[in-house]
This record gives sequence, C-alpha cells and structure tokens, in this order.
Amino acid sequence: MDHILQASACVLVVFFFFSLTGIITFWAFRCRKPKITQLVSTTNQLPSITTVDQSASFDPNLKFSMTKLRAATKNFSPEFIIGGGSFGTVYKAQLSNGVTVAIKRLNPDAFKGFREFWAEMVTLGMLHHPNIAKIFGYCMSGSDRLLIYEFFQNGSLDRWLHLEQEQEQDEATSTLSWGTRIRIVKGVANGLSFLHSLDKPIAHQDIKSRNVFLDSDFQANICDFGHAMRIDTSTSYASTQSVGTMGYCYVPPEYKAGLTTATLEADVYSFGILMFEIATGKRPNLPTLLDGEKVGIVEWARKMLAQDKHMQMVDASILWEGGLIEAHVKEYFEIAEMCISEIKRERPTMAKVFRLLNPIPM
Repeated sequence: MDHILQASACVLVVFFFFSLTGIITFWAFRCRKPKITQLVSTTNQLPSITTVDQSASFDPNLKFSMTKLRAATKNFSPEFIIGGGSFGTVYKAQLSNGVTVAIKRLNPDAFKGFREFWAEMVTLGMLHHPNIAKIFGYCMSGSDRLLIYEFFQNGSLDRWLHLEQEQEQDEATSTLSWGTRIRIVKGVANGLSFLHSLDKPIAHQDIKSRNVFLDSDFQANICDFGHAMRIDTSTSYASTQSVGTMGYCYVPPEYKAGLTTATLEADVYSFGILMFEIATGKRPNLPTLLDGEKVGIVEWARKMLAQDKHMQMVDASILWEGGLIEAHVKEYFEIAEMCISEIKRERPTMAKVFRLLNPIPM
C-alpha cells in the first residue's frame, strides 16, 4: 500500500511540474514583445532578422514614428511627392529636428510590398559606402511600410538626362557637363564594384538612371534595392521577384531568353546601357534612327562604334564645352561596349570596369 501511495505521489508531482512549466512558457510567449535582432555593423554580411517592431532608426540622432511621418507629409499629400517607381511613391519631408529626408511609401500590395520592404531595409541598412544611398530607418503600421533614407538635393539622374530636355526648365537648371557625367559614371561603377566584391556579393538587378540619385555635388548614389539578391547562398533576404519587372531596355539578352537567376553579369550589362544613356542623352527604351531605320540603343551604338563615329554619339547639348578629348571619348565608349557583350562571361567585372574608367579625367 505504501508503494502505491508513493507512486501516486510521484505521478502527481511530475504532472504538476510539467503543467506549471507549460503555463509559464505560454504566458512568456504571450507577453513577449516583438523585436529586431541587433544589426551588425559590417559590410561583409547581412543580418539575421526574425521579428520586427513598428519602427526602428539606424541613426541614433534621428527619431521618428508613423504618426510623426504622417504629420511631416500631411498624411502623404501629393504636394510632397518627389518621385516614384514600381515599388512605391517617394515623399520629401522634414523631421522635427530639421533634417530633411526622403520617405519611400511602398505599394499597398501586402505580399509584394513585404518582400520589397525587407529587401531594401536589410540591404541598405547594412551597407555603408559613399555611392550607396544611406537608409535611416523604417516604419510599419498595418499595410503601410515606409523606408526613410537620405534626401538628395539634385534628384534622380533620369531627371537631369531627360526631363529637362522634354519640358521647360528655369535657367538655374543646366545640362550636365561631360566631366560631371564621367564623375557620375565612376560613382555608379564604384558602388556596384563594392556590392559585387562583398564576401557574399549582392546583385542590384535594377540599375537604371531612375535608380541613381545625385547629391548637392552631383555625386552618384545607387538607390532602390527592391530587386537586390545575394549571390552564392540558398537563403536571401532580398526579393525573389522576377527580373522581368526591370526596365526592359536594361535587361541582358540571357534574361530575355528566359534566364531567371540573378547574376552579377546582368548588373554589368545594365551598367553598360547606363553608360551609353549618360553619354548620349538618349533614352534606352526609345528607338534611334540610323540609316533610315529605327533601331534600339544597343544596335545603334555598336554600328556607330564600328564606323568610328564615337564623337557623333556624344550628347549634342554638351559639345559646346570644347574640352572633349577624342581619345577619352573613344575609351569611354569602348568600356561601355565591353559591358554590353552578348556573351555574359565576356563582360568585365565591375571592379575591372572601375579600374578602366579611373584614368578618364572628369
């Protein structure tokens, strides 16, 4: 009888212990506040993020919230819009401490926007380079996802290359000089070389003039990392969205043929197209008349270079400078032509491209 009582007591004790443990675990889980894993200040790896607060600042000097950002933009009034793209709308806003920032409000599509939000937040939040746009933080509330990053006084490169040609501008806005264009090209090349040279390289996947922003000194800054993909890893914090959403004119032939894997060589090709766009002032998505026939920018460029007409390719609006040296112009276009090789393995790395561009004076 004593043995039976002892056994029963043991069973009750064990049952009580596990019940108590289960209750404590349950309440601990219910009461736990979501948090973001500490970001590691390194450019060689991306952080491991599990859960996230409604807002976070990567800059200790800047504090913001969804309420404050709504107030700064008058609830995202159209008067504050300074740009936009496939991922959302960009607003200019001044924080309470006087700092002017750009706020990207991602499109409300929950599934699509969530992937792009994480891609850009994690990628930009970890990268520190003079030619990569700096992100200050983010905010989430319901379907609203905001990225807060530095404001660029001179706006997008696309605006300077094209909009001032297509609509009336005041006298304060002038055409980019050849030297400034070379500086911009070198800046983009430097930023891409940095991304591609990381221990786990990052393919931007959407290099185009609309995703290059210029600061007050016309220094180039690569933005919009919604398509960015890490290479050489089975797990990515970046969007796996189809590369077909990229500007078609910047997409290399292998993507048009059906390749969907992100590659560094694709970035090189897009950069080559950007080089032609910057030097010629031509929109890559519009045909150019050559010998009475409308052709794309790639075919036009190759035929012009084959006929040694590189000086005729330069944007006519900057020829007044009188400082163009033919040898430098030819060298520039030869580098661009290398980048748009039909065979991706024949394209140079961005590190090599940057080295080749370096001797060209600004």
